[in-house]
Amino acid sequence: MAKDTDKTSAKEFTGFVNVRGARENNLKNVNLTIPRDALVVFTGVSGSGKSSLAFGTLYAEAQRRYLESVSPYARRLFHQMAVPEVDTIEGLPPAVALQQQRGTPTTRSSVGSVTTLSNLLRMLYSRAGDYPRGQSIIYAEAFSPNTAEGACPTCHGLGRIYEVTEKSMVPDDSLTIRERAIAAWPTAWGGQNQRDILVTLGYDVDRPWRELPQKDRDWILFTDEQPVVPVYPGYTPEQTQRALKRKEEPNYMGTFTSARRHVFHTFANTNSPLMKKRVMQYMLSTDCPMCQGKRLRPESLSVKFAGYDITELSRLPLKRIESILRPFAEGKARGHKKQEAEHPEQTIVAQRIAEDLCARVKVLLDLGLGYLSLERSTPTLSPGELQRLRLATQLYSHLFGVVYVLDEPSAGLHPADTVSLLKALDGLKKAGNSLFVVEHETEVIRYADWIVDVGPAAGEKGGEILYSGPPEGLKQIKQSKTSAYLFGSSEGLNREPRKPTGWLRLSGVTRNNLHNLDAAFPLGVFTAVTGVSGSGKSSLVSQVLVELVAQYLGHELPAEEEEGDELERAAPLQTGGRITEGLESIKRLVRVDQKPIGRTPRSNMATYTGLFDHVRKLFAATPMAKKRRYDAGRFSFNVAKGRCENCQGEGFVMVELLFLPSVYAPCPVCHSTRYNAKTLEVTYRDKNIAEVLSMTVDAAWEFFDEEPAVYRALTVLREVGLGYLRLGQPATELSGGEAQRIKLATELQRAQRGNTLYILDEPTTGLHPSDTDKLMTQLDSLVEAGNTVIVVEHDMRVIAASDWVIDIGPGAGEDGGKVVVAGTPQQVARSKQSKTAPFLKQLI
Repeated sequence: MAKDTDKTSAKEFTGFVNVRGARENNLKNVNLTIPRDALVVFTGVSGSGKSSLAFGTLYAEAQRRYLESVSPYARRLFHQMAVPEVDTIEGLPPAVALQQQRGTPTTRSSVGSVTTLSNLLRMLYSRAGDYPRGQSIIYAEAFSPNTAEGACPTCHGLGRIYEVTEKSMVPDDSLTIRERAIAAWPTAWGGQNQRDILVTLGYDVDRPWRELPQKDRDWILFTDEQPVVPVYPGYTPEQTQRALKRKEEPNYMGTFTSARRHVFHTFANTNSPLMKKRVMQYMLSTDCPMCQGKRLRPESLSVKFAGYDITELSRLPLKRIESILRPFAEGKARGHKKQEAEHPEQTIVAQRIAEDLCARVKVLLDLGLGYLSLERSTPTLSPGELQRLRLATQLYSHLFGVVYVLDEPSAGLHPADTVSLLKALDGLKKAGNSLFVVEHETEVIRYADWIVDVGPAAGEKGGEILYSGPPEGLKQIKQSKTSAYLFGSSEGLNREPRKPTGWLRLSGVTRNNLHNLDAAFPLGVFTAVTGVSGSGKSSLVSQVLVELVAQYLGHELPAEEEEGDELERAAPLQTGGRITEGLESIKRLVRVDQKPIGRTPRSNMATYTGLFDHVRKLFAATPMAKKRRYDAGRFSFNVAKGRCENCQGEGFVMVELLFLPSVYAPCPVCHSTRYNAKTLEVTYRDKNIAEVLSMTVDAAWEFFDEEPAVYRALTVLREVGLGYLRLGQPATELSGGEAQRIKLATELQRAQRGNTLYILDEPTTGLHPSDTDKLMTQLDSLVEAGNTVIVVEHDMRVIAASDWVIDIGPGAGEDGGKVVVAGTPQQVARSKQSKTAPFLKQLI
């Protein structure tokens, strides 16, 4: 993918951006000059300060300047970034950021809504759809399930209805009510209260449920009545009846609530995710009988275009939509002449809108996203897919004179898709825009007009500009870790693959685009599963394989964490498939994903890894702590006795400024330490607990060298390349790649017993090649200890260093879902059908 040989020389750039005195995060008073109207790549090891420069400084300043030009009222509507720490920036155009953050995930946000294609499609159906005879025209909003005009009245636009049944609420009908036959009632006092009320009402709570009259069972489970009756806890049924006759003073008056009422009321009103999850297990969901899961009212579904209703069309891959609309855009659709004669205005509208839709969809196809459907909800997309959707919208907007700041646009991309990404970036540049890209992928770095290499290392040891200039010049920079991978050889990758100790065989796998697939994973070795984006890799490995092994081991898989309303989620996917061989060799399953290790600043690396427990015990064991009777809990900033009460252990206080970004000021009482003064008086080797939390992993590793438990945990964190993170760094500041490596480090601390299956989904995302090498060393050590490691991966260096490769494809979506080739890296590199082979061949 060599770039044109006539490299742009510095004097040919149209202008420059000058940065002076940048001090954001770990940047060390950086001065920098970079060209405009060019592709500028910021690179360097993870944590070196690239994002602080590109996003925290350049983008934040461009956004601040723009927002200063809008009215104070409008400013309140923006999420404003903090003012960057920088002396001056000259020559900076307005900026658009395309980051990998998700925003708030909700299943009502879809590919169609992110790209605005759904709006156009609704207009097409409203103005140019085929209406049933006699039906009057309906407006575009009536084709959206998110509006009152369009939502199916039965399921309110969710596509599913939720009900409880006797079987779902009473799983074991041989039990009596006293033995908690009604599982849907609360487990503690609330359930006991309902049972006592039933005794007062004269129901037999000691007879097996199945022997009770159906009429009684239905009333107890489904009634909407809520009688209030006297309650005598601890009385037998006979004693209760006597007390009622004598009009004895009751302990209290109790209100009856049927099991169904309890389930629905709890679901609708509780703020506790655990309570919500508990009652959800008694709710059954089925496709709405009125709209058959299509979410729209009958009038909207009766309108067709090209023979499809709007939901049917929205469920097709974009590639198919483009081929259906193309004839309309070109005026060549069948029956076009007849329609033109009868409704000329409708034909013109159909052609105009179809042209616009085709042009927009074409951009998505060019970015390798043709396998997505408009209805696909955004929480199910990878960060890379989401970023490319946003990029497509920008490509179509035809803005010019703008700086696009991109965060690893190649993340989650197969090298074959990276080619189309670079073409898209070229299009933006040719339109007169500047591109500032944070990137680790060597192909993208090579393609740059200008490289800014930040380093030399991470955290405190980074934050300097090692090089800024055209790519070739980086060759001379000995300090640069990027240079070695950009211009070095690929020696050492071509090693002798290890031999499998057995096979884990799957048969009849059906999920998403996999149909009745058979696959075999070798045990006791390192396997990379490859294929273009959307080919079905994650469906096979991270979903089906994980679920089947977890089911066999009796593991409870953590529920997919999504914000938004649980009722809006799609129906659970049914896994077709089973494991036919090899399960007896697996004793444990460990899935290491990129989900956050916590959603609030109170969770951090030290608490997640368990490291903080050891540290707090060390503080509690000091002479001063013993004398004051402080236990380990005193040294937690989440517990009232040890934390600063002014900021509740947050370390800062927030000041709302209405028209300006909210200011987070250091707490004036504890000065950001999070603890109260008494707690901070206790020291361990002359450091208080707050000072220990502000140490980097590297510094703490030296400090705790005499404490085996802490030292071992810190050693592993360093080995996975996280030496630059502070122990108390809030979880909210960590990237997906960092969260994944913290999880891996937590796992590596455990004693290795062998026979464990480790599954990782793109563990190299966000990693510089030098950090990828560190990660590979760790994963190799797991294999050497008798475990099996399976990674879904696009990084060719990782794939070349694997023992076995399974390539899924050949294409994406409908064109994928098959095992194209499986074998050693050398065997896969020779495959003619595989899209991975040509890129693998370059390294082997």
